[in-house]
Amino acid sequence: MFEVDKWQEIYSTIKKNKLRTFLTGFSVAWGIFMLIILLGSGTGLENGVREQFKGSATNGIWVSSGVTSKEFKGLNAGRMISFTNEDYSGIKTNVKGHDRISSRMFMGNMLVSYNDQYGSFYLSPCHPDYGIIKEVKMLNGRFLNQIDINKTRKVATIGEQVKSSLFKGNDTIAVGKFIKINSVLFKVIGVFRDFSRNDDEMKRIYIPITTAQRVYFGNNVINQISFTTGDASPEQANTMVSNTKTLLAKRHAFDETDDRAISIWNKSEEVRKFQALFGGIRLFIWVIGIGTIIAGVVGVSNIMIIVVKERTKEIGIRKAMGATPSSIISLILQESVLITGFAGYIGLILGVGLLELVSKYMPESEFFKNPEADFSLALSATILLVIVGAIAGFVPAMKAARIKPVEALKDE
Repeated sequence: MFEVDKWQEIYSTIKKNKLRTFLTGFSVAWGIFMLIILLGSGTGLENGVREQFKGSATNGIWVSSGVTSKEFKGLNAGRMISFTNEDYSGIKTNVKGHDRISSRMFMGNMLVSYNDQYGSFYLSPCHPDYGIIKEVKMLNGRFLNQIDINKTRKVATIGEQVKSSLFKGNDTIAVGKFIKINSVLFKVIGVFRDFSRNDDEMKRIYIPITTAQRVYFGNNVINQISFTTGDASPEQANTMVSNTKTLLAKRHAFDETDDRAISIWNKSEEVRKFQALFGGIRLFIWVIGIGTIIAGVVGVSNIMIIVVKERTKEIGIRKAMGATPSSIISLILQESVLITGFAGYIGLILGVGLLELVSKYMPESEFFKNPEADFSLALSATILLVIVGAIAGFVPAMKAARIKPVEALKDE
């Protein structure tokens, strides 16, 4: 395999046919280049979509109250459904399989102040589990806990944009300070980063839901209930959704088929749809890429057949002097693998390099982010190059091995 004479002979053959070798290698390089670009672009598109999902658990389910659109047992349509703490407790107790659960209130933007700094920020009363459901990242301090809920503490976890707006100059440490939310003092217990792209959510303040109900409303009404399904299968998650709808329909007397009475967003189902979509896109890209490479393989194979034809007399002399068929096959295969391997590696390097440039200098986009070809992809492409080279040279090599010395010497 590593005989110096063979490699010198291969080099000599390639040197004599520079243009032909270049055009042959170009078809392979182009195939690998396009495969890398297509796969990297697919990854960039997938990363962009995943970024859109960032900011809430991928196995989350959100249940929001609405208005009935169907009559039910003598009750007219158009009734507003209002959730209460009992609905939250009922789902928490009776819907089996959930991992984390929280209720929320929609209070909208509230006037918040610290010393002489003021701002309007989104107030979001909730339970402690919502920090996990929402995937908030704590920068300082902590999120809400169950003791805050049980004791209706006046504490708040604020977003980093809230902190930067209220705490300026030398007074930049927010944790432990007191802020006023609609003239009510709350102690800041943490600062978080929210990955949402919604401006209101990036300027959010979380407070215990029990505190909000007592201080601002004096009742136990809630607007939304959310929970995660843990490691549940799609069928189990759908069962949880069905059981939740049945429970709430019974409690609030509405038709279970009424989609407007309550709205349920099963994010895991949406994630699965996108995963299936991108699985199809990846398959399509591989089909296109492999097809392009096969075109290059055919070109290499045809060129090697021509090479064998041109060297028929030489191969006949070799066999007459005792060269074995395996040595002839290895000579042709080595030349084929060298051409396809080198050209393919050039295509691989150029493809990866272009993706790096695009990733570095391309303007920010919501749905296209960090196009890249990972190590496993590069390794797969390298293995593919070796296989392609062997396939391209196999038929010409077998043809060369079957050449008879007597007939070869007669060839003109």
